[in-house]
Amino acid sequence: MTQAPTPTADTVRRLVGSLLGGSTRPDVRPVAAGTGPAIWWVGTRHVLRLAPDRDAAVRQRRELRLRELVRPYLPVAVPTSVAHGEWAPGLTYTLDAKVPGGSGEDHDVSALGEADLAALLTAVREVPVRQAETLGVPRSAPRSLEALRGIAERAAKRLAEADEFDATRPERLTRQAAAQLGAQPGAAVLVHHGLTGEHLVVSADGRVRGVLGWTEAVVGDPAEDIAGLALSVGSPAAVRAATLAGYGARPCLRGLWLARCDTAVQLADALAGRSATALPLLRTRLRRAWEPILLERVTELREDDGDGTDDAPA
Repeated sequence: MTQAPTPTADTVRRLVGSLLGGSTRPDVRPVAAGTGPAIWWVGTRHVLRLAPDRDAAVRQRRELRLRELVRPYLPVAVPTSVAHGEWAPGLTYTLDAKVPGGSGEDHDVSALGEADLAALLTAVREVPVRQAETLGVPRSAPRSLEALRGIAERAAKRLAEADEFDATRPERLTRQAAAQLGAQPGAAVLVHHGLTGEHLVVSADGRVRGVLGWTEAVVGDPAEDIAGLALSVGSPAAVRAATLAGYGARPCLRGLWLARCDTAVQLADALAGRSATALPLLRTRLRRAWEPILLERVTELREDDGDGTDDAPA
């Protein structure tokens, strides 16, 4: 198999020059160290994303189509491609107009921003699943919370031994709770599957202005997006937004525990050298996901509870 070329600043300048024209040489720089050579700022108005392999190229082509499908439904901005094509044989690019605002990792979301997130969750749920699947968006089966629980318990023990986690904290996902928080049949919707801070565009006043990164979108469990928000804005704000969007206690608590288990596993893996994600970011996400919420203390789930708002408080 032919190895894909590694894009350099000169590669990016030549490509952008052919797309934008003119005699100026725009300033180009990688968006962040963790993104490798795949995502570049182009001046102050554009972002260039390069697919590093053929699988990523397939996802990027699908993302371009999906963004056009979701754009009319969403109350926030979705990136617009100024130009797209191939930067190397079989490897795609998209030059996108920059969505005004900053990263959700750097800006706190305000109360009005939580309402923006609620509107976002509502809108994504309204995107026709059949149309998304026609574009190639795959179906993804709900994860087993019981299986994840076992992995996370072992990870939490390792974190406690490394003084990264308080083993005496009262929150604990029991076997009974994991069974109760199983995904409900017929609940599959379009799921962004990456609503973490780097994909949320937040203005200085805390409003959510845009959503990036649609390459991992699936048709599946809406609790995954609630979990993503827990990593971005903390569990209380994520649950408030999901509740405003019409989700009941079961999917909210399921999303909460997906986030908590994931963050414990991811931080333990990083400490063991099995992940390149920066430790400060993982520690921040762990702290956000494990913020206590009132809902988990006052809610008793009934067997017939669905995704609506009819969960019964104890």
